[in-house]
Amino acid sequence: MAVPILAPAHREWYCPSCHKTDVTTDPHGGKPHTRFHTCPKLGFLTTPMLPVGVKGKLVAHEREDYVGNEIVRVDANNRPVASIVTTRDNGQDCTVFAPTANGRSDVPPARRNAIARAGSATGSG
Repeated sequence: MAVPILAPAHREWYCPSCHKTDVTTDPHGGKPHTRFHTCPKLGFLTTPMLPVGVKGKLVAHEREDYVGNEIVRVDANNRPVASIVTTRDNGQDCTVFAPTANGRSDVPPARRNAIARAGSATGSG
């Protein structure tokens, strides 16, 4: 009895901004996925690619609100970028670059160590 060997599904991708092309192979039967790449035309941001045959465009949107102590994604010109909108014939997608908040503790290191030891002794930490 002959057993057919199925080849993994492959998809062809292109970037409408820089015209880079790529091919992905999905060994799991063609489950939905999107290829990303670092696009030189969009300030070297990580941008989605489109399947070959789908017309579309990519637009990077600069962050419009205040950047305080947050860690934000910036483009090649050091401008903060909030998102990249992919517009296709049948709709839009948005890749969002969410900022990363940071903070600091005013508790001195010796006190932090004492708190950690107390928590581990009681089993609550």
